[in-house]
Formats: sequence, structure tokens, C-alpha cells
Amino acid sequence: MFDPMDEVRYRYRLAINYLRETNNAFDRGDWRGTVANAQLSAENAAKAVIAIYRVPSWSHDPSGELEELIDRIPRELTSLILELANIAKALAPEHARSTYGEPSAGLTPWDIYGRDDAERALAMARRAVDMMNTILKSLGINVTDP
Repeated sequence: MFDPMDEVRYRYRLAINYLRETNNAFDRGDWRGTVANAQLSAENAAKAVIAIYRVPSWSHDPSGELEELIDRIPRELTSLILELANIAKALAPEHARSTYGEPSAGLTPWDIYGRDDAERALAMARRAVDMMNTILKSLGINVTDP
């Protein structure tokens, strides 16, 4: 039987661990790795919230699923949910780009990203995880760091 809290905890752990990897990649100067891990952190932060209400899809862009929850969440969380959805949507294309690059332009993932891209993605991932934590806490869901 499906237990939503198992999925919430699983996605929470993914978001936290990918954020750790994002920070480590940034510290190494691995801009591609920073962006790739930031995308996965934000995606899973969004999916941790979605999992409270339903099984998240396998999409790398869960923004639409988050937006569908607006009527089911306390009104005071609406702006956080929408901001989290915007971050997930903004970073979603980076999943493919950080994996395959831009083949039509002959660019590998390592050719695409610089420090500014990595800083932006890192800040977005940190914000996504912060929002996930705030939303879970506001809903009375106690998830501890692994």
C-alpha cells in the first residue's frame, strides 16, 4: 500500500542530497555539475511537496503538478508554492542541457555553463530546498535530515 509520507521522505532526501552535491560541485568549479545537481535538487524539493497530496510524475518539470495543488493548500502557502513551481520550471530544461549539451550547435554540457550559470542555479536550488522545508513545517510534516 502506498504511504505518501514514504514518498515525501524519499523526495526530501533526494532534494537535500542533490543540494549537497550542488554545493560540492560549485566548490570544485564544476559548473556543469552544479547546474545538473541544482536542477535535480529543485525538482525533488517540488516533488516532496507534491507527494503529500499525490504520487509525483516522472517529469523533470513538476511545476504544473505544484500549481494544481493551489486549491488544496492553506492560502498562506500559495506564494511559496508558486515560487517553487517557477524555480522547478526555470531549471527543468537544464536536465537535458546538462546531460546532452546542445547537439545542434555542437556544444557539450561542459561548453555551455560558466560560473554565473552555476551561481544562479545554486541560489535557485537553495531557495527551493528552503521553501520545501518551510512548506513541510507549515503543514506539520516533520521530516528530518538523513
